[in-house]
Amino acid sequence: MYALKQSQRIFRTAVSQRRLLTISASPRIANTLPGKITQFIEDNANRSKPRNIHVCDGSENEFNVIMSKLMEDGMARNLPKYDNCYLVQTDPRDVARVESRTFISTTRKDDVVPHGQNPGVGVLPNWMSLSDLDNIVNERFHNCMNGRTMYVIPFSMGPVGSKYSKIGIQLTDSPYVVASMRTMTRMGEAALDHVDPDDFVRCLHSVGDPIVPGKPVNKWPCNPEKTIIAHKPETNEIISFGSGYGGNSLLGKKCLALRLGSYMAREQGWLAEHMLILGVTSPHSSKKRYIAAAFPSACGKTNLAMLTPKLPGYKVECVGDDIAWLHFDNKTGQLRAINPENGFFGVAPGTNASTNPVAMKTIFNDTVFTNVASTADGGVWWEGMEPTNQKITDWKGQEWNPKSGTLAAHPNSRFTSPATNCPILDERWEDAEGVPIDAILFGGRRPEGIPLVYETFNWDHSVFVGTTMRSEATAAAEFKGKTVMNDPFAMRPFVGYNMGQYFQHWLQFGQQPGLKLPKVFHVNWFRKDAQNKFMWPGFGDNIRVLDWILKRIENNNSADAVSTPVGLVPTRDSFNLNGLDNINWEELFRIDRPFWTEEVGSLRKYLNDNIGSDLPKELTEQLNQLEARIKA
Repeated sequence: MYALKQSQRIFRTAVSQRRLLTISASPRIANTLPGKITQFIEDNANRSKPRNIHVCDGSENEFNVIMSKLMEDGMARNLPKYDNCYLVQTDPRDVARVESRTFISTTRKDDVVPHGQNPGVGVLPNWMSLSDLDNIVNERFHNCMNGRTMYVIPFSMGPVGSKYSKIGIQLTDSPYVVASMRTMTRMGEAALDHVDPDDFVRCLHSVGDPIVPGKPVNKWPCNPEKTIIAHKPETNEIISFGSGYGGNSLLGKKCLALRLGSYMAREQGWLAEHMLILGVTSPHSSKKRYIAAAFPSACGKTNLAMLTPKLPGYKVECVGDDIAWLHFDNKTGQLRAINPENGFFGVAPGTNASTNPVAMKTIFNDTVFTNVASTADGGVWWEGMEPTNQKITDWKGQEWNPKSGTLAAHPNSRFTSPATNCPILDERWEDAEGVPIDAILFGGRRPEGIPLVYETFNWDHSVFVGTTMRSEATAAAEFKGKTVMNDPFAMRPFVGYNMGQYFQHWLQFGQQPGLKLPKVFHVNWFRKDAQNKFMWPGFGDNIRVLDWILKRIENNNSADAVSTPVGLVPTRDSFNLNGLDNINWEELFRIDRPFWTEEVGSLRKYLNDNIGSDLPKELTEQLNQLEARIKA
């Protein structure tokens, strides 16, 4: 960073282990950095011993210098086929969330771990005592930044200045994290203008791979054997060590926006959720409706958020594709949502001009690609993308042979693109008050038994449907294969406190007078037939499901529905199938009682084993009612 340091004013010095430690920043930041932030920096610099420190301003010039540094170190390379795009390929051991090494640390274990009767492998959240975490931090972070620069990243989650946004300060020794945080958050001087010195989230991250003279320097620095991602919600702290990838290191994303965010939301009376937000305008109504939807990672959130409708006259606009912070406004009781993020960290494989043309128009400028394959003409490629006659180099840097049986791109490979690239970005995406939410969707990958769409009966049933979400495991998580995982509210890896208390937090909104509760639906694009083929075309045809949902929202349920044991499903006459051939309507909506009997048994075991006495009685009653309806 010598060029950067020469162009900026040295505003402070500190002595660390008899060495002169220089801290560089723009003059404006130097003059406004609050004392408690400076103390946070100094305390961690004294422990981790970086070579120098740079306070980020979020400028384009700074980004360009950072990318030059990444290319100089062999961590990134330019993609000349596109405008300002780069390719990064990580260590193969550092490619996904590390759920088994992700912890919530609090004074009381009961505040994090439910009293399940027989908790199993993969149950989250994991708890760690404060003293054990302190010992781990002191051991791992001692001298961990030797030879590296500590970057100080001020960032806002949510529109800058909104009363619903949160400010964080992240310390990191990864320039890749700096580049990615600039895209994914509102980073730099604007965030510092709104920081409360007594109320900011302290985020500490290191790749855990100090540069030692005489020791080879890793192209992708990481320390998988000692990786840990920890959260201290009682003091608004996040600590991450050993991984340089995604949500493990971009601490504003899953760590702040969901794990700490969900804890803050419970304390302050709102919701932090793993949800996309989209606006839909129907040709039958001039009023735009906003929908939030919770799906597990790699289950189609980005595709739905950027939907290209196949029904004429419909318009879909994107507010966000991954996380929503929701609150009921004090004036009218309307549920509103902001997108705390500033960009897209989307799964690349399967994205193409047919499945998501909007994404393909979003990602080929100002984007960092991670773990995709590259082409000889300076472009990128992944499974599901249009064929190319170019020679392909796989995500590990090896020449790829399509007949090899290996994948060219990692299944969890990503693109990191600014939200402003999106051609259908909603005009209110940065509305400080949030957009009004009229419906919430839950869903996942369920190849068997679950109908295309159904509406819940009431609020308690809505919370039950969110609680009992299940989905095939995807490449975003550690779990492999096609195992169906229980994933309540698509938040299993992301809830920052006791899951039973989380369910109760959702339930209590139904008991508050004056709130305009949204309608709630469950969707499943992934049901398969006896030949293992998808029964629903999905993608742009999913507007047909939204069409029915909007009719249920408007005009006093103008679309007909019929009651089934699991919920209200559309009648065939109320659902627009014009232009679709070979849709087996009866099978798509069939409620197979043996399947659902087994489902009820699996859900009861999961909830008893993992939530136990912390399960709210309302949800036990809902499970009993479902079982009775199945048997009737």
